[in-house]
Amino acid sequence: MDLSDRTVLVVGGTSGIGRELARRFAAAGSTVAVGGRDPRALAGLADEGFGTIRVDVTDGASVASARDTVLARHPELDTVVTMAGVMLLEDLRDPAHFETAATTIETNLLGTIRVIDAFTPHLVRRGSGTFVTVTSGIAFLPFPPMPSYAASKAAVHAYSEALRAQLDGTGVGVVELVPPAVATAGQEKVNPHALPLDGFATEAMRLLAQDPTPHEILVQGALAHRWAERDGTYDDLVARRSQALTMLPGRRG
Repeated sequence: MDLSDRTVLVVGGTSGIGRELARRFAAAGSTVAVGGRDPRALAGLADEGFGTIRVDVTDGASVASARDTVLARHPELDTVVTMAGVMLLEDLRDPAHFETAATTIETNLLGTIRVIDAFTPHLVRRGSGTFVTVTSGIAFLPFPPMPSYAASKAAVHAYSEALRAQLDGTGVGVVELVPPAVATAGQEKVNPHALPLDGFATEAMRLLAQDPTPHEILVQGALAHRWAERDGTYDDLVARRSQALTMLPGRRG
C-alpha cells in the first residue's frame, strides 16, 4: 500500500492506536480525516490540521450522516479504517454482565459493520480502495476477564475474511490489523508487557507499506497470539491468562 498519497478516514481515531495511525498516515503524505465521539479530542485533532467528523458507530443515522459529510469533503476517499471499540471487564458469574456484553458487541462488531456498509458502495463504485478492520490478538487467544471483547474481535476477524472474499474482483481490498496489547489507555498498567505505542505504530505502518499489503498486519508481538493453536501453546497460554481473573472485583482477595 502506498501510504504517501491516500485519502484516509480513521473512525475511532481520537485516542490511542487510532490517533497514532492517523498521525502516521498524515506524516507519510496522506490526507487524513478522523471520526469519533469526543468533541474535545476532535477539537485537538482539528488544531493539528486533521479534518474531523462527529460519529457514533452505535447509531446508524450518525454513521450515515458522517459518511455524507466525509464524501462531500473528500470525494476521492480511498481508505477507511474502522477503529472504534470498547474493552470492558465482565464477570460471567454475575448476570448483570449482559449489559456490558451488549455494549461491547454493539460497538465493536455492529459498529464495524455499520461503517463498512456505509462506505462499501462508494469504494466499489470507484473501483479501488481499502478497508482496514481492527481486531486484536485477543481474537485468537482469549483474555478471560474480557470475554465479550474477545468474542467481538473474533467476529470482526471472521467478518473481515468474508468481506474480502465478497469484494474480490471489485478493486477493494480488506486488511486486518491485529494489535497485541499496546501501552495506551492504561494498558501498560494492566499488562506490563504491552508494546510501546510508538514501536507498534512504526512496525504496523511498515507492514502496511508492503506491496502487496498482507491480509493481516501482524507485528512481532502479535504472532504468539495469532498462531497459538497452530504452535500447540494455546491451552497453556489461556491458562496463564486466566490468572488475570483476579482483576474482576468479585474475585479479588
